[in-house]
Amino acid sequence: MRADASRDGWYLGRRVDRLRASRSYGFVLGLVVFELGFLALGPDTRAAWSAFVFLQALILISAIWTSGLAVVARRPAIAVVVVAIAVGLGQYAWVSSGHDLAGIMNVVLILLTCGVIGVGVWDQESVNAQTVLGVLTIYLLIGALYTFAFSAAALIGAGPFFAQGTDGTMEQRVYFSFVTLATLGYGDYTPAGTAGQMMAISEALIGQIYLVTVVALVIGRLRPRS
Repeated sequence: MRADASRDGWYLGRRVDRLRASRSYGFVLGLVVFELGFLALGPDTRAAWSAFVFLQALILISAIWTSGLAVVARRPAIAVVVVAIAVGLGQYAWVSSGHDLAGIMNVVLILLTCGVIGVGVWDQESVNAQTVLGVLTIYLLIGALYTFAFSAAALIGAGPFFAQGTDGTMEQRVYFSFVTLATLGYGDYTPAGTAGQMMAISEALIGQIYLVTVVALVIGRLRPRS
């Protein structure tokens, strides 16, 4: 019993520390919007893909700082960022074709960032500006995650990724990812292979389930003002 009480007290103390250190997700959201713009408008080169890794590492660090998790996860965060920088440099210096290293690292960094923001949002236990900005940031990150997944599929696949006979540019893959995430279904770009089709289905399902779940959780956490 004493061990359980001590463990519960440690957790509550850590949570209080995280809440005190937490900040608004506005800056993180701004970085994610900038990243999406860079993905859509930047060149599809080794240097650009290395820059994607560095930018995503910066977003992860910003999310850790914003969520207040720096008080408990400083060393692991530094280790992840060091690895990300090493991968980015390796991608630029040694990988002459393809973007395998950068793509995998970006997927890992985005997943970690979503987890960090999720913890920070859950800690709030109420609906406020930070909560709304946090869940919106995660939604945009899901679109970025699938953009890299579609890019990897286009690079690995033997034939064109899209049924229109092309792998598409990065701008077109960003567009296709968010059209799929929002389940708009314009039909101007459609995946050609089974793997791409399954990925598109999973993104559409996640987009719908995420919105329904988040709305339900937000409504459930509404508190009347005292």
